[in-house]
Amino acid sequence: MHRRQFINRTLLGITGMGVLSGLYAWQIEPFRLEFVQMPMPIKNLPKALVGKTLMQISDIHVGNRFNHQYIIDSFTKAKAYQPDFVVYTGDYISLHQDEVQWDKLSAVLNNAVTGKIATIGILGNHDYGKNWAQPEIAGTIANMLAEKNIQVLRNNNTEAAGLHFIGFDDYWGMNFQPEKAMSSFDPAKATIVLCHNPDVCDLPVWGAYNSWILSGHTHGGQVKPPFLPPLILPVKNKQYAAGKYALSNHRTLYINRALGHLWQVRFNVRPEITIFTLQQA
Repeated sequence: MHRRQFINRTLLGITGMGVLSGLYAWQIEPFRLEFVQMPMPIKNLPKALVGKTLMQISDIHVGNRFNHQYIIDSFTKAKAYQPDFVVYTGDYISLHQDEVQWDKLSAVLNNAVTGKIATIGILGNHDYGKNWAQPEIAGTIANMLAEKNIQVLRNNNTEAAGLHFIGFDDYWGMNFQPEKAMSSFDPAKATIVLCHNPDVCDLPVWGAYNSWILSGHTHGGQVKPPFLPPLILPVKNKQYAAGKYALSNHRTLYINRALGHLWQVRFNVRPEITIFTLQQA
C-alpha cells in the first residue's frame, strides 16, 4: 500500500468512527436508561423499613429538546420495581418555552411513578423559568405535582412511616432558605435531605446533620470522554459530577445522572434512575 493510500484510508476510518460516535451519542445513549441499585444505610431507621426501596428520579426536563414519550416509557419501566418511596429531585421542565410544554408535562405526570408509602418532590432551577426568576412558573409546577399526589417540599419537611424527609427549594431559585429547612432536623430520627444542586453541600447550613443528601442537577456532565472528567458541570465544586460521595460529619451525597437531558446528547454518561434499599446503619 502506498503512503497516500494509507493516509486516505486512515482518514476515512477516523471520519467513520466519528460519525458512528456522533450517532451513538445522539440517538442511542440518551435513551439507554440504567437502573442503578445500591444499599442506603440510615441511622435510626425503623425496623419495619429495613429492606424497603426508595427510588430517585431527577431532571426529567420535559420540553421541546427531545421526545417526552421517552420519559413516559421510562416511568413504565420504573413502575415494575414497585418502589416503597419515590423522590423527584427537581427540573421537571427545560426553561419555559410555550403552552405546549405544559401539555407535555401534564401527560408525563399522568404517568408518574409513585411510591407505595410516599412520593415526594422538590424543585430545581429550571422550574423557576427564565433566569430562574419566575416564581409563578415554580408555583404552577408545584401545583401540578401536588395534583398527582407528589408532595412538594419547599424548605420544609415531612414524615412517612418513620422516615423523615427535608426538602430544600432550589439554590439558584428565588426561595432558597436552607436554614429554615434544616431547623426541623432531629438527630434521633431517620432523615434524608433532598437538594437539587449539590453545591449546597458545601454551605455552612448543615449543623449536626449526618445522613444522606440526594441531588441531581449535574446530569453527570452528559458527555464524559474516556479517562477524563466531564467537559461541562454546572456546579462550583467540580468534584460533584455523579454518584456517591462521602462528605464531612458522616454525610453521604448521591448525585443522580438525570433521566432527561438538557440537549439530546450523551456520551459515557447514561441516563439513570436510582433504587436504594434501606438498611439500618
